[in-house]
Amino acid sequence: MNDLKSLIRTIPDFPKKGIQFKDITTLIKDPQGLRQAVAQMQERFADETIDCVIGIESRGFIFASILAYEWGVGMVPVRKPGKLPAKTLSESFTLEYGMDSLEIHSDALEPNSRVLIVDDLLATGGTVLATIRLVERLQARVAGCCFLIELDFLKGRNHLVDYRVESLIHYAAEA
Repeated sequence: MNDLKSLIRTIPDFPKKGIQFKDITTLIKDPQGLRQAVAQMQERFADETIDCVIGIESRGFIFASILAYEWGVGMVPVRKPGKLPAKTLSESFTLEYGMDSLEIHSDALEPNSRVLIVDDLLATGGTVLATIRLVERLQARVAGCCFLIELDFLKGRNHLVDYRVESLIHYAAEA
């Protein structure tokens, strides 16, 4: 088996100077790496009942879709404003410089259903917190949050203390 971290490429100064971008395209193009990442995500939540997998735009869709297929459950996308065609709920969150928001279809989840929220990266936690708020507004329950990568130095996990958080790869410092 491959070491997943070795399959991730770091792109310096992208999308702006000083950022060390973690490029997962090198992992997802590797068939064994992709299978290993999904298998590890499944293993982390093998003890949970999952009724639906939420994928956060856009790289979260990759892992959420495969997990939903493997578990035989549905996958629900959470997207940026204006991308979903039916009636939506919206949740705003703070970015480093400004605000953004995410949307979910207002009929996407059944009340009390147990959902797993999946994304490629946990950084400051704003995106996943907005997603959690959307899930809870639909009266569903968050079984956990799963990430391929966690940037520990940004302390996003500190905002998620009430939720189960699993990350496959950790970066302790920006490098």
